[in-house]
Amino acid sequence: MSSSRKDHLGASRSEPLPVIIVGNGPSGICLSYLLSGYTPYVKPDAVHPHPLLQRKLTEAPGVSILDQDLDHLSEGLEGRCQSPVALLFDALLRPDTDFGGNMESVLTWKHQAEHALPHLVLGRNLPGGAWHSIEGSMVTLSQGQWMGLPDLEVKDWLQKKRRGLRNSRATAGDIAHYYRDYVVKKGLGHNFVSGAVVTAVEWRTPDPSPLFQVSGFLTRDQGRQPFSLWARNVVLATGTFDSPARLGVPGEALPFVHHELSALEAATRVGAVTPASDPVLIIGAGLSAADAVLFARHYNLPVIHAFRRAVDDPGLVFNQLPKMLYPEYHKVHQMMREQSILSPSPYEGYRSLPGHRLLLFKEDRQAVFQDLEGVEKVFGVSLVLVLIGSHPDLSFLPRAGADFAVDPDQPLSAKRNPIDVDPFTYQSTRQEGLYAVGPLAGDNFVRFVQGGALAVASSLLRKETRKPP
Repeated sequence: MSSSRKDHLGASRSEPLPVIIVGNGPSGICLSYLLSGYTPYVKPDAVHPHPLLQRKLTEAPGVSILDQDLDHLSEGLEGRCQSPVALLFDALLRPDTDFGGNMESVLTWKHQAEHALPHLVLGRNLPGGAWHSIEGSMVTLSQGQWMGLPDLEVKDWLQKKRRGLRNSRATAGDIAHYYRDYVVKKGLGHNFVSGAVVTAVEWRTPDPSPLFQVSGFLTRDQGRQPFSLWARNVVLATGTFDSPARLGVPGEALPFVHHELSALEAATRVGAVTPASDPVLIIGAGLSAADAVLFARHYNLPVIHAFRRAVDDPGLVFNQLPKMLYPEYHKVHQMMREQSILSPSPYEGYRSLPGHRLLLFKEDRQAVFQDLEGVEKVFGVSLVLVLIGSHPDLSFLPRAGADFAVDPDQPLSAKRNPIDVDPFTYQSTRQEGLYAVGPLAGDNFVRFVQGGALAVASSLLRKETRKPP
């Protein structure tokens, strides 16, 4: 970051910025790209395989997608996402990907500096957000081609790095590097401020539109440097990995109980857990727990894997993943199904506890469970990983953002109670000028978060160009 940007952040500004984006993951990066003058147009000779969409695309030739009616364009589209604009942008970027095709995007991108909107992207990490916190060798859930951002395909970037996809998927380390590189290659770096921790977003409503104050501090070698900025619009793009979910049982704060896979990685690295140790207890039935099981198996660590659901529960994520694309996760699911703590182990060093509820942890490294019949069981463990999901950290908003959720009486949750936004602008239905993208708005895959960025960019560009000079 340049010294001018440091000075710019270090002092309060009387002149508000048009936009501040809180969060520098894929959503924030894509939005910065769209706000930096990069404008999508339909290629003159492109023919989209979806007949209805193709007809609509021919109605306004030469008009950028940002300037068209997103409601009209997205009408009639169906797919793996509830957001109509996310389906639209995905269909334009990857026209036939759900049918196994690899047709080129029907979009071409033009850099029109006169359409750029000044903005800042504030993030705790390097550009890429939480991807820099994921163990680098882990393979992405989504196909590698679905992890890419506009106008720079992951496979092309990997080829230049002399790397490739593994079973059509990329490693988390490669994707984190790709996002950081994307910001550099697209010339977006001057918009990004890393090491920025937002502590408060407040607003007042003067005529004719609200004004937001974004406060926080920069983490620097010499300590914390406070900042306070004003903006006419704020976009929440923080994702959901800030605050791991907790069980809420006695002993969960004991030092051998952790909520992130990195704790197991660190313990393995220093020899605190070994194949001769008591089992590592992994709690959870999602992909993070499966990643932990795979990591432990790789290092021959004994594992007890506990989860409350039945292994054949249709709601388990394993039952929703194609076996050909995700063989390692289906292997974990097979282990969960075939191995019970009460039967001889077909998988040496792995025991599963389906339908078990954890009651408490004891200081002597014991975990007490209750099974479906109400019987209590006690197990000695070396280390515990509680991997049951995560929640967004919106502590910088009043009531942690709950007032903006679909159900304001319940805690905000990306999966069950996201921020209530207009589907075609992603602006909060309860606060003008406040937007949310990505998991906060219910879009949980990189492939689909880009549609939210398109909706926000379209709304902001229309709004700002209407302002009097």
